[in-house]
Amino acid sequence: MHTFRNSLLCITLLLGLPAAAGAGEVIENFLAMRFVRVPAGEFVMGTEDIEAARREVPEPDAITARDEAPAHRVVISQPFLLGETEVTQGIWLRVMDNRPGPVALWSRPDWAQLPVSAASWYMAARFVDELNALDTDYRYRLPSEAEWEYAARAGNPGLRPVPLDELEDIAWFINNSGDIPQPVATRRANAFGLYDMLGNVWEWVADWYAPDGYAAPPITDPAGPDEGLAKVRRGGSYHCPSHLVRPAYRSANTPDTAWTVLGFRVVAEPRRLTTKNYHRPVSPFLVPPR
Repeated sequence: MHTFRNSLLCITLLLGLPAAAGAGEVIENFLAMRFVRVPAGEFVMGTEDIEAARREVPEPDAITARDEAPAHRVVISQPFLLGETEVTQGIWLRVMDNRPGPVALWSRPDWAQLPVSAASWYMAARFVDELNALDTDYRYRLPSEAEWEYAARAGNPGLRPVPLDELEDIAWFINNSGDIPQPVATRRANAFGLYDMLGNVWEWVADWYAPDGYAAPPITDPAGPDEGLAKVRRGGSYHCPSHLVRPAYRSANTPDTAWTVLGFRVVAEPRRLTTKNYHRPVSPFLVPPR
């Protein structure tokens, strides 16, 4: 079996094709960006226990967590390669040749391993375009909101993949971050092998935001509304209190928003496979992130 797999890999490399990864395996692209193969599957998207989520909020009101309901079954029909970490400043600089965000973050000794921040949705989309122009093996895109939550949950249907008192083990948030971003992959990975799905920086996804989007969504591979005023961001940040650092928590901003807590990660797809197009025209909205 090992001989067969090694021979297959050699043939793949000789043909110049990207190697397929098995579930949970990691591939690297030409920039040494690492991608984890997230398996196909199904999960319950949204929050089943809305009252439990509201109890964590210092001053809940009638609309708290309402856009996380109703919880509903979603099928992710195909495995996908998701960035093991958020896109770092080091990778951003190599692709884009500029330095967004605070100068102080680029002056730190660990600057290359910090997640790129102050990235608007437009900037993330431009990064994807530039990366696609550079790489002949893979196409890149932002994950859908459903893919993101499925990957962040990694099989756990609760409010979080870990109890609240263990959140510091897997996430950089206000309790342990010093209110500054931290190098990626310095907390524990989740069950899929992904780092910083919660905390560090918010992550843009492809979808438009709709507060009632869960009312009658498609079950298989939902991609969100066809248009809207805001793009969804997920996961919380180094600046967030714990009640915002949950897989199902939803927030959104105009796609031109570039707060210092905003970053992203990307999906890679071998070019021999059909790529879904998640890029749509955009227009403005506003919700300041925390």
